[in-house]
Amino acid sequence: MTSRTLRRRLHHGDVDGKNHEHLEATDWDGLNEPLLGTESYDDRHSEGSTAGDLWDDERKKERLHWTLLFSQLIAQWAQWLANIVILPASLFGRLLTLPFAAQNGQSNRLLQPSLSPLQVSYDSARMDVVELRLKRCLVVLGLARSVWADLWKNVVFVMPERMEERLRSLRQRIEVPFDGSRVEHQDALKQLWRLAYPDRELPSLKSELWKEMGWQGTDPSTDFRGGGFISLENLIFFAQKYPESFQRLLHKQDGSRADWEYPFAVAGINISFMLAQMLDLQSAKPSSFAGIRFLELLKEDEMAFDNLYCVAFQMMDAQWLAKRASYMEFNDVLKSTRTQLERELALEDVINVKDLPAYNLLRR
Repeated sequence: MTSRTLRRRLHHGDVDGKNHEHLEATDWDGLNEPLLGTESYDDRHSEGSTAGDLWDDERKKERLHWTLLFSQLIAQWAQWLANIVILPASLFGRLLTLPFAAQNGQSNRLLQPSLSPLQVSYDSARMDVVELRLKRCLVVLGLARSVWADLWKNVVFVMPERMEERLRSLRQRIEVPFDGSRVEHQDALKQLWRLAYPDRELPSLKSELWKEMGWQGTDPSTDFRGGGFISLENLIFFAQKYPESFQRLLHKQDGSRADWEYPFAVAGINISFMLAQMLDLQSAKPSSFAGIRFLELLKEDEMAFDNLYCVAFQMMDAQWLAKRASYMEFNDVLKSTRTQLERELALEDVINVKDLPAYNLLRR
């Protein structure tokens, strides 16, 4: 399930989801109009240069001169700080110099030190500790978040073989789309029904009864789309591992509920998608803070993603009740759930999913 095939269905304005379904994109094809004003750049600059323009050019050159000097001074400070956080000084110096140069279009004129990516063994240095120290240095220097992103790209962590294998296996699961024609996928749907309604007869794969579980149509296979088969596996895991919480959420038994509730099954698909994005599982190397912390959870628990899914679902429902939300506010609730989950993952004493404060909300 690549980032191009993922579809995030967070709004459900009608039964089939067409009116409010959208796909997040990063293309710039829609920007056909000027962002600022309607005059062309050539028209504004067709007149001859005035004395004021020449004066502005001189001032720009002077500012550039002092900016470069200041960046070099900061780079020297960074060398001292880099020794504290076990980073090569040249790496820090380069990344601190680049933003100033790129800002003035003079990056080609700067002498860049030759660098190799920083390698840190996961066993010898915890990822979150290294990242925390790096961030503190950047805060001291007052540098922007974009600089941190550039710096982190040069850090390569050497993961233990077991962790790397678990991460590879998880990514393979995420890549599997749901296929209603495959017998094993059909059997998984049937298994979910039996877990949800153990005392009821199993309906056909296309039935109005599936709507009672929170599918938007009579055919659940049409609701997976970008969620993939892993979202169905997550729901089954939730029902098996935490049956009481699963049943209470399915039947909306906690708190004062809205007249227009979120659809349980479709909400679960969205949570799977949200977690895959938050943990940066489509990237070769997780770059988000939550993604890096998750690697530590994965080291301790092979089913960390599935357990984290259960925590996220329970947390989402708690947010839903706290906000007194209704159907059309599901997107906002999911965003606040992601924010809260990222905060809990950032806690220093969290090395297992069970260490998350929200884990206590789950009932077996």
